[in-house]
Amino acid sequence: MYFSFGFYSSLLLITFSQGIIYSFLLLKKAIQTETKSNYWLSLFVFLCSLFVAPWMLGFGGWYDNQPYRDFLFYMPFQHLFFIGPVIYFYTQSLLNPSFRLTKKNFLHLLPGILYLLYSLIIWIYDKLILEDYYFYKDGMDKDFDFWYQKTGLVSMIIYFVMSIRYYNLYRKLMFQVVSYADGVLFNWIKTYLYSFLIMLLLPVVFDILSLFYPELNSYKGSWWFFLFFSIVMYYVAITGYSNPIITKIPFEISVFDKKPALLLSNFNTNENAIIDIEHEVFEENHSAEIELWKTKIETVINEEKLFQNPELTLTDVAKKLQTNAAVISKAINQGFQINFNDFINNYRIEAVKQRFEKGEHKKSTLLGIAFDCGFNSKATFNRAFKKNTGLSPKDFLSQT
Repeated sequence: MYFSFGFYSSLLLITFSQGIIYSFLLLKKAIQTETKSNYWLSLFVFLCSLFVAPWMLGFGGWYDNQPYRDFLFYMPFQHLFFIGPVIYFYTQSLLNPSFRLTKKNFLHLLPGILYLLYSLIIWIYDKLILEDYYFYKDGMDKDFDFWYQKTGLVSMIIYFVMSIRYYNLYRKLMFQVVSYADGVLFNWIKTYLYSFLIMLLLPVVFDILSLFYPELNSYKGSWWFFLFFSIVMYYVAITGYSNPIITKIPFEISVFDKKPALLLSNFNTNENAIIDIEHEVFEENHSAEIELWKTKIETVINEEKLFQNPELTLTDVAKKLQTNAAVISKAINQGFQINFNDFINNYRIEAVKQRFEKGEHKKSTLLGIAFDCGFNSKATFNRAFKKNTGLSPKDFLSQT
């Protein structure tokens, strides 16, 4: 196979080949662990690697030699309409174990499929019907057409915004339904979204820089864009491969709803508890009902010390009180004016304070006491303690 090794082609070859390798490693990991999110990340890294391929192969001499030139022309490498949906599906599968590629979700892939059909039609007409260049008579690769590059960028921006929206809704959900929200916010999600944002900003930055440095518009000048893009892609591949995220709470949610709702399975039925994330309240004139549920919730948490369970969820409390999660969520949000995560953490902090009063901090570590009271990490304990008291645990002890 022809390939001219040089400074420009060799550097891109390294990042391209590493991207392909990591996409297969992620695919292998997905098969072994049965983790759906790794399938989507594998596809994302693969698509990003293909995005770099025309420039790498171009510097390797393929555009100057047949039949490689026609292969680059007629084989679509830059699947811009697929990258956005794939990163959106990756976000959903990472956060939601119930995510499936439904018929509705499949529609997101339709623009990418249509572009593939468009490329196939071009190849059939030029190579099989006309047997000469028609669509390619200008000698320019259709992957680099202005309309395709710009609409592809807009598509990726839209799906980036949708991914951010989905993650923000997920954050609200976790604070509503689990007592360990800090532990499932996943820094990796923010990391890869920031990385994807850098990918989106790169063409904008290079367009601005080209106003001052016109040489960036040249073929060699554009090489720098693809180099930086491939480096970011390589970073996502490496860190994504080591990502240990395992989600446990299935839910259904729409990023387009003005009042997004969470659907949790009830503990003893096949029905779902619908929880309005933004406005979880009882109807008017239900103050007596609110007070009743407040009393029941406080009683069961204190008597059974439910807060000591580091993985306590809203559904667990609902099960104890033989009701559904929506009722408990309403009672806590409206009755105590606080979300479930902070509500349970306040009980844990009070338990820690009681142990401090007994002098247990002199015989045990602060972290040991925190774990006994239901916290599952030092960082979560410190944040919750400072939020509750305005002081760190050490500062609090020094003032008592």
